[in-house]
Amino acid sequence: MDHLLYGAAYYDEYMPVERLQKDMEMLKAAGMNVIRIAESTWATEEPENGVFDFTHVRRALAAAQEAGISVIVGTPTYAVPPWLAAEHPEVLAVTERGAGKYGARQIMDITSPAYLFYAERIIRRLMECVQEYDCVIGFQLDNETKHYHTAGLNVQKRFVRYLRQKFGSLEELNREFGFNYWSNRVDSWENVPDVTGTINGSFAAEFEKFRRDLVTEFLQWQSGIVREYLKKGQFITHNLDYEWRGYSFGVQPDVNHKEVAKALTIAGCDIYHPTQERLTGAEIAFGGDVARSLLGKNYLVIETQAQGHVNWTPFNGQLRLHAFSHLASGANSVMYWHWHSIHNSFETYWKGLLSHDLEPNAPYREACTIGADMKRLSPHLVNLKKQNRAAILVSNESLTGLQQFPMPDSVTYNDIVRLLYDALYELNVECDILFPQDEGRLSAYDFIGVPALYSAPDSLLRSLERYVEEGGHLLAVCKTGFSNEFLTVAHDSQPHLLTKCFGMSYDEFTRPEEVSLTGDYLEVSEGGRKISAWMELLRPESAEMLASYSHPFWGKYAAITENHYGKGTAVYVGCLTTKEYLKALLCRLLKQAGLWGESQQASFPIIIRSGVNELGKRVHYYFNYSMEPIRQPYLHDDGIELLSGKTAVREEIVELEPWGFRVFEEK
Repeated sequence: MDHLLYGAAYYDEYMPVERLQKDMEMLKAAGMNVIRIAESTWATEEPENGVFDFTHVRRALAAAQEAGISVIVGTPTYAVPPWLAAEHPEVLAVTERGAGKYGARQIMDITSPAYLFYAERIIRRLMECVQEYDCVIGFQLDNETKHYHTAGLNVQKRFVRYLRQKFGSLEELNREFGFNYWSNRVDSWENVPDVTGTINGSFAAEFEKFRRDLVTEFLQWQSGIVREYLKKGQFITHNLDYEWRGYSFGVQPDVNHKEVAKALTIAGCDIYHPTQERLTGAEIAFGGDVARSLLGKNYLVIETQAQGHVNWTPFNGQLRLHAFSHLASGANSVMYWHWHSIHNSFETYWKGLLSHDLEPNAPYREACTIGADMKRLSPHLVNLKKQNRAAILVSNESLTGLQQFPMPDSVTYNDIVRLLYDALYELNVECDILFPQDEGRLSAYDFIGVPALYSAPDSLLRSLERYVEEGGHLLAVCKTGFSNEFLTVAHDSQPHLLTKCFGMSYDEFTRPEEVSLTGDYLEVSEGGRKISAWMELLRPESAEMLASYSHPFWGKYAAITENHYGKGTAVYVGCLTTKEYLKALLCRLLKQAGLWGESQQASFPIIIRSGVNELGKRVHYYFNYSMEPIRQPYLHDDGIELLSGKTAVREEIVELEPWGFRVFEEK
């Protein structure tokens, strides 16, 4: 892209009064240069079977084109109209909870032939409609697509065909899944049981893998249709989302992001996060790092909050902080969901940039400053490139594995992912996100963190071992190397093929009760030494014991080990530590890996994000995620502070107001 995109989702269909021209004027006044339309309104675009009405689409496109505002058009397939559900009730997904009922969005079976027929028809008619408008810069496929837990008869039959193709024989299927247990052994392909009733974790996990593949197939199918109409310079994207905990949190369980991204020309994402006193920027950074890593290039933030939930109303300055935090991760856009607050229906109190009175307000006035700064600074901030030397390896298969075999105290895979990610984030160590498909790229990084790689094929474990042997620095957090890709636990000492790499083994584990870490030289508070939920009783062989358990019986075992293997170093954390402790441990390993530099002289609530801009210059964002003003030395080479235009000299004191930031460009 040659400029940053700043805008909002816009729905002419939802407006209570005629406002189109006024809204375009207000968008322009706010410095907004893009809107997203059409993806939510199939029933408006096709009110009856075969009756098409693109009035609102054309109105929005014509107004945007006249105003000089770009448009991203979304295919409207994620919310089916009532007539389709009435005429073809089979389009509603049958799930583990039973038959679906019409009402909410995302309730369809994305494999239903009837659904696919009508979805293709509306996509093609919409694509034909928008061809004459030069303001259309790209297309969004569907919306936050997932498999919606579809598990009806047609899906079950497809799953059996998938199993036959993958395993070839019943003998192999029974062996891999351990179907001898509780007489689950299958005698014929016709008798493969309904997976929704299974007690077999391997069988259930394979079904989840299959359903993630359905999402990939569906979006690739949509991408193929849209590509037939694509003009030069137009892009295809999708708004990937993350595990939802009332906000975007971790790896999405129902989608293989890495595979889905192959259907796109530019990755897109939706990132929502806590704000007010709970704003840390971690969710913005994590979601952005995932999206940027999928295709190895800049991405779009297609949805983020302006006001959002009632407890998300931003403090003064926070909307600016949000926007530039996205840019600091490599985003080329910031787009709000949505322009105005809805006056009825389900999301009435998910507030847009404008409140219900549709008048300029505090968020809108702050947005005007963001738009002006983005326009002015776009040549310096667009297409920010990162060459991170640290990475975290995440795995949908491990996430599913720990869903099937949960850890104590309701600890989940994403809890461990975020524990490791947030510790690096607060140390100002930027990282890429790797997936198992990236095992050939491990050597590009000096440090790789592996949170709870519970499920992995032997080939991936060997790649990690080779990475360390050739000079890499690896840190793994408990439950790593435990089972293969079918959740079959290895029948040797844990962590299976990584025992030599880590220089230790174990065969016992338990839930800690009032256990702390001891025996190390780390400066950590007493409370920061507490562990929770899980502890593995490690037996060092060639490894050095970095910490043991403060316990009258478990104290003879190692809790954390470090092993020099080949040219590299492998650290294994056999328990769930606090973030405070993990940060102290990471400092040790990161220094060994040569990753302790200028930015690490600051730490949270000061966050520093860096990259190289289109002009070939280093850019550094300094953020203050706190309620207090902070005086922070400028840690990088001399340059200019872009917002003010003032010169910046190394070691000079930078005044950062509460929720404030500065953007520096080196000479």
